[in-house]
Order: sequence, then C-alpha cells, then structure tokens
Amino acid sequence: MKYARLTKEQFDELHTEFATFLASQSIDKGEWDSIKENKPEVAEQELDVFSDLVWEGVLSRAQFLEHFSKNHIFLFECFETDIKSIVLKSLVPEVDFLTKEGLQWLSDNMFTDTIEMKIGKKVFTEERNNSIFQLIQQGAFLTDGKLFTQINTIVES
Repeated sequence: MKYARLTKEQFDELHTEFATFLASQSIDKGEWDSIKENKPEVAEQELDVFSDLVWEGVLSRAQFLEHFSKNHIFLFECFETDIKSIVLKSLVPEVDFLTKEGLQWLSDNMFTDTIEMKIGKKVFTEERNNSIFQLIQQGAFLTDGKLFTQINTIVES
C-alpha cells in the first residue's frame, strides 16, 4: 500500500465509486460478499488498491495545503517539481491560532513585529504525491488557497 487505507466513513462516502471499481474487475455485489467472507485477505487488498487510487487522484490535483498549530501557520502551494511555503509565527506566546480569537489577532497584527514570516521553496526530493501525503499525515489539509494567495499577493507587491 502506497498511502493509507480510507476510513470507513470515506468508504461509505465513496460507495458508488467503490462499486464501479469492483465492477471494473468484474466483481458484482454477490461475489464481493463472498470474497469478504471466504477470502478476507483478498478483500483487504481490494480496499487497499482502491484507497491508493483515490489518494493518487486527490494528491495529483492538490494545489494548496494549510497546517495550523498554536503559534504557527504553514501555507503551501504545490507545483509539479517543488512546493512554495509561507510560515507565519506568532512571537506572542499566548496567541493561539487554533482559536477564532487567535486568527482575529493574526488579522489585526499581520504586518507587525509580533509576526515572523518566512517564505521558502523546496524542490521535491521524492515523488510529488508522496511528499504532499506526508504533509497531510503531519496534519496539513487541502484548501482552496485563498489565505496563501492573499498573503503571497501582499508579500510580492
């Protein structure tokens, strides 16, 4: 398995796609029920293959990621060969970016000396989708990129 197995909730959400996936292998519902009961290891393999296909599709389309912690916000824009990052760090320890109040504080103090901002770029040292998946495993999530774009536009002007 290249990535991670989808959760039960994700499989439930993608049940139609999973049925299509099984049908593409000439496995109907009756046969799938039989496989689950009589060959659970084969059923596990099918779940893993489907999970990897879903992840591969999602990661291939991934453009922006965000990761929030108490005092840091990591914003990423993903390209084919590299990833650009904007890291915001609160120099006021009691600020918590995981709260609404902390995000309001960030908005009010964005370009003051209480916020440290670093911009970077890193060439992918391994396969692009694996690198993005590792960021997701560390807590990043896919976004529409509005926050990244807003900050990047201000910084670049």
